[in-house]
Amino acid sequence: MKEKHKFNVPGIGMRIIKSALAVSLCMVINTIRGEGSMVFYSQLAALWCIQMYRSNTLSNALQRMIGTVVGALYGLIYILVYPRLVMGGNYSILFNIIFIFIGVVLVIYSTVLINKKQASYFSCVVFLSIVINHIGDINPYSFVWNRFLDTMIGIIIGLVLNNMRICFRPDRETLFVSGVDDILVDKNNKVSAFSRVELNRMIEDGMRFTLSTVRTPASVLKPLSDIRFNYPIIVMDGAALYDINNNEYKSVFVISPDTAKNLVEFMYANDMYPYINVIIDDTLLIYYNDTPDEVNQNLVKTMRTSPYRNYVRRDFPCDEKVVYIMLLDTYERINAFYNKLLDLEYDKILKIIKCSSEEHRGYSYIKIYNKNASKDKMLNFLKNAYGINRTMTFGTVTGKYDVIVKKNSFNEMVKRVRKKYEPFLKC
Repeated sequence: MKEKHKFNVPGIGMRIIKSALAVSLCMVINTIRGEGSMVFYSQLAALWCIQMYRSNTLSNALQRMIGTVVGALYGLIYILVYPRLVMGGNYSILFNIIFIFIGVVLVIYSTVLINKKQASYFSCVVFLSIVINHIGDINPYSFVWNRFLDTMIGIIIGLVLNNMRICFRPDRETLFVSGVDDILVDKNNKVSAFSRVELNRMIEDGMRFTLSTVRTPASVLKPLSDIRFNYPIIVMDGAALYDINNNEYKSVFVISPDTAKNLVEFMYANDMYPYINVIIDDTLLIYYNDTPDEVNQNLVKTMRTSPYRNYVRRDFPCDEKVVYIMLLDTYERINAFYNKLLDLEYDKILKIIKCSSEEHRGYSYIKIYNKNASKDKMLNFLKNAYGINRTMTFGTVTGKYDVIVKKNSFNEMVKRVRKKYEPFLKC
């Protein structure tokens, strides 16, 4: 039976509302200004300044303003000079085409010279709006000034609206902590555009946000590289605290060298082939040896292509920091070896997790960490290190998290974070 795909109708976001309001305000001001104004130019500038992220608003406004100045300046020169050089005749159209060609070259080249290449489009729009439609105006100075003023009005309206809050007080004291799988990253290892944009917008605004996951940093970085985290993330089921921005491990629970050495030797003695995750100078290395198992061979072949993973095919250095050890094998072999670990009471000195593999049918994992490694303990370390008093956790397991999110509803977590961070009724 084919899986039914639900069609979700997106809501009308605040950016849409602000854009429509900006257009309307431009029309109001245009009515007040009266003759000489052209609301179209104000509306274009205002819409360009209504951005997803407020940090982009000022740079876009500056681009629009520079583009207007450059385009208006060349447009003014053109409508002053051209009528004096070309006094009609059969060749006036040809001369007009040639002069406009030269004008566009000069406009774009000028933006390159002042290192404002992104403003070239707006410069050309203003230049062409002047030279195409307004050759022979009685007062060219007035027209150019009005076009500049129209643009500046739109820029101001866009800047004000994009930075305006509508009746809410953001919660910048609480640290919001989310899981990754089933609520943020989908089965295709992707984050929705809505979640990415909204998280970045709120983080830019000052929201405290982080992740808590069983994944390694490499597994998190690929789908979440576009999220602008402002706090380290809890990875490897609480074994490490990783600062994405500085590529640095802030805290790590490691397995003692002697325990790691004995455990790995015991694994090889039972024909098990471990992946030993070791941190050396803030770099996670994954030591392994060749295995006859085809699933493991394909796993290494696939994973090592990632720029975020560092696979090393040799025995691991016993004096380095082992963060965790992983095994992947058939369900029967993993289950039998897991019982051997319990018989030898390894579970009393280590944290041992056995779970089925969703990617490889009939296979299971064993993941082994320091006994003290836990998401709660690492979250407490994070709170103490950054002076955080309040946290709010989001996950799918009832009784384990402060806010329960429906599994596989990949925008719900962000929507709930948004309601908690910027409650609409708190003015």
